[in-house]
Amino acid sequence: MKPKDECGVAAVYALKNGKPDLDRDMSSYIPLMLQDMQNRGELSAGITTFDPKRPHILRNYKALGQVKEAFSIDAHNAKEIEHVMSGCAAIGHVRYATCGKDDVNYAQPFERVHGRLFKWFSFCFNGNIANHNELTKMLVENKGYHISLDSDTEIFMHFLSREIAICEEQHKEIDYKHIFNKLAQQLDGAYTIAFIDARGKLIVARDPHGFKPLSYAITEDAVYLASESVAIWNRGIGNIKTLEPGCMIQVDETGVKVDRYIESEKTSHCFFEWIYFSNVASTIDDRNVYEARARAGEILARSEDQEIDENTIVVSVPDTAKACGDAMGFALGAKVVEGLFRNRYVGRTFIKSNNRSAIVQQKFTPLPSVLKGKKVLLVEDSLVRGTTLRHIIKDMKERGEVGEIHLRIACPPILSPCFYGIDMSTLNELFARTHIDIDETNSNLPKEVLDAMAHELGANSLRYLSIDDVPEALDLPKEDLCTACVNSDYPTEQGKKLIKVAREKAKSGDTGRTY
Repeated sequence: MKPKDECGVAAVYALKNGKPDLDRDMSSYIPLMLQDMQNRGELSAGITTFDPKRPHILRNYKALGQVKEAFSIDAHNAKEIEHVMSGCAAIGHVRYATCGKDDVNYAQPFERVHGRLFKWFSFCFNGNIANHNELTKMLVENKGYHISLDSDTEIFMHFLSREIAICEEQHKEIDYKHIFNKLAQQLDGAYTIAFIDARGKLIVARDPHGFKPLSYAITEDAVYLASESVAIWNRGIGNIKTLEPGCMIQVDETGVKVDRYIESEKTSHCFFEWIYFSNVASTIDDRNVYEARARAGEILARSEDQEIDENTIVVSVPDTAKACGDAMGFALGAKVVEGLFRNRYVGRTFIKSNNRSAIVQQKFTPLPSVLKGKKVLLVEDSLVRGTTLRHIIKDMKERGEVGEIHLRIACPPILSPCFYGIDMSTLNELFARTHIDIDETNSNLPKEVLDAMAHELGANSLRYLSIDDVPEALDLPKEDLCTACVNSDYPTEQGKKLIKVAREKAKSGDTGRTY
């Protein structure tokens, strides 16, 4: 089963002479931008639009399902969407949950309705607040709050509301640079935020570690912001930039301003964004995703120990491993084929069976005419829990009639949970961790361990990308990356605390979430 990311955010604002253009509708851009980031979440999608000329200045719409489902115009929701889909500014969100339920109440954006314009706002975010349990306890026990949802998004909303009220009380004006500075000092974790209030103030901010990506472009007639650059690029917009960690973009009646709200002492870009999560056409922190995956394939080829002959073929698990597999095959001089096809028309809601083999057969089709009797180098971008790969290998052997399968993973072994927005929060669920000591942090596993893992998966051999090769693949210094899930080196204090809790739970046999 593939790991899932928390979500993706997008925002747009119409401009005229460098200031907001209140007469132009920009909201139709949001569904298109969200669809380009569907890879970041398929559970729900939503939008908030701003139009000061209507009584309900902010309008919020969200629904379960993929973007095309959430924003489809039919007899049931056409009128509601028509009311929402109008405004000179808008923010949008796609979600996959690392916490919270499959419930529209958990979908974002979250709107806080208030009679005073500066206290009426809507926001959405990508990431995970690692210390949200502690923050929840503080609000409930010390401040008398009632928490309705099991979601760090609601906690974020309450803290944002509190800081706005405090800022107004102490300074008699709302200074969002000050507000987000105060928030950053209280929040431990990963977040990119898109926020808009009923006065038309748009704020998009990136946490000081820069865990999650955020791109933007400012043109003569609009501002575009998104978790992935491809969502802006596909609107025909060039000159796309990266919003630096600890920085924010503000759009209001005075114009557009890019500003730093807090110093960034250490960057910790999630390396998984390049390895798996992001759209292959995106560029993150000036590093192209496709090129990073291709370099990973070339590096894997350097350590290949199998003899390459005319019976050897390279097959990638669709779709995110394709760039890596193609580059690896080319470097080895091996034939690269599509012997495993993914059914792109099998939707998330269609597959409900608890039978993993049946699910794999619905989603992936091995081609015997290509695979039969071959020695296959099967390339995958990551190996987290191993459940899907185990069934893919079994299906390729039984239906595809392959001779041998040698599994190659374009990522180091995942040994530790992620507390920053990826849905792997326990040690016992991680395939590689179950084969080594619970306290071991060295991801360069010995051959006998790799052989045992390969045998369990049904493969003839197993090799991973070394953690030492990740900086080369991404073309980034290792000190700029978060690789906590492969070496337990967590960049925040809460991460360091939670890994201790995770180990204690694993040793006691507790299979519950770490947080």
